[in-house]
Amino acid sequence: MSSSNRRVFIFQVAAGGSALALAKVAHAQGAPMVNEKDAQAVSLGYAADTTKVDAKKYPKHVATQLCSNCALYTGKAGEASGPCGIFPGKQVAAKGWCSAYAKKA
Repeated sequence: MSSSNRRVFIFQVAAGGSALALAKVAHAQGAPMVNEKDAQAVSLGYAADTTKVDAKKYPKHVATQLCSNCALYTGKAGEASGPCGIFPGKQVAAKGWCSAYAKKA
């Protein structure tokens, strides 16, 4: 492989990696919010506002449990919403809650 071909190859790999990273960020930012009435959201008791969780149905729920401090939440700190491993391809409210809540270590 000549040095010219190596440079082209390295440039293509770098450009391709950058494009994939940007596409992932753009996709995550443009992902739709989870609808509280979706079947999966209903089955997990998801609420976009943790203060509106049904206390009778979820007696172990505590108002300080938020999606933003859950181990499954991968959004950035301080943002209003972000991705969650429980709802792939969708975003959850940072101030939301569901019964899959697991405190971030």
